[in-house]
Amino acid sequence: MDLQALTDFNLVAAHGGFGRASRASGRAKATLSRRVAELEQSLGVRLIERGSQSLRLTDEGRALHERTSGPLSDIAEAGEAVVLGASTPRGRLRVSAPVLLAHVAFGRIGARFARAYPDVQLEIVAEDRLVDPVEDGYDLVIRINPSPDERLVGRRFLSDELLVVAHPDRQPPTTAARDPDGVSVDAVLMSQTPPDTLWHIRNESEEITLRPRAVLRLSSMLMMRDAVLAGAGAALLPKLLVDDDIAAGRLAYWGTDARPPVEIWALQSSRRLVGAKVRAFLDVVEQAFPNRVFVPPA
Repeated sequence: MDLQALTDFNLVAAHGGFGRASRASGRAKATLSRRVAELEQSLGVRLIERGSQSLRLTDEGRALHERTSGPLSDIAEAGEAVVLGASTPRGRLRVSAPVLLAHVAFGRIGARFARAYPDVQLEIVAEDRLVDPVEDGYDLVIRINPSPDERLVGRRFLSDELLVVAHPDRQPPTTAARDPDGVSVDAVLMSQTPPDTLWHIRNESEEITLRPRAVLRLSSMLMMRDAVLAGAGAALLPKLLVDDDIAAGRLAYWGTDARPPVEIWALQSSRRLVGAKVRAFLDVVEQAFPNRVFVPPA
């Protein structure tokens, strides 16, 4: 089999279409179609059923994709490491990151990386769906508190806490104001927050249970922060999102959520070698969070 034709077929199969494969790889759509047709002709079987709006793999195409996509990725990574001396970041790098984290931090991180490594074409996609690095064409995916997955490997680079914050004009709850069922406070909540939610928080002097009374429900933490800055009520928000506002006095800190901090991981397919461009990107990410980086285990 022609390895380039096989690579192009796996690219199309992984992205579910010639157009999406072309956009992800930068290869011409017509070239991909021709190479897949040549592979089908050489094997004597149809690998893809082409419709007017979509395509699907035949049974033979699915079997070929499952058995060859992993080894081809290894070959490509190994070749890149040899050609580049395993030390020069170069080529295309696609990263998927949660929307909030991407909006808060990854614009600046991306700019810093682009200045440092002009030979890497970096693309960061902000999305909250659970992507598959191989099928969706990502070199790296950023996940918050990820579930164990033997198909993915990586390292945690950040931990973050949830803080209850409010406009400085709002008085924080005090011990004297305690209620057996929690101190009632006006609150800005996420749209899907259950009505019986309680906030168990701790601060420098005490632990308090708060009973948030929704005055506003929003679907985005960025909108929640803006609403709290405008004085709508208190909110439970990531420290990463409100740190600067607290330091500048725009928000008042009431307490830290009593649950363990969240962990943020950078993950990639376990079938791929860690290339120079991925290592370089992770170095830039960790430099952006110098006070909250976990030391990887030896």
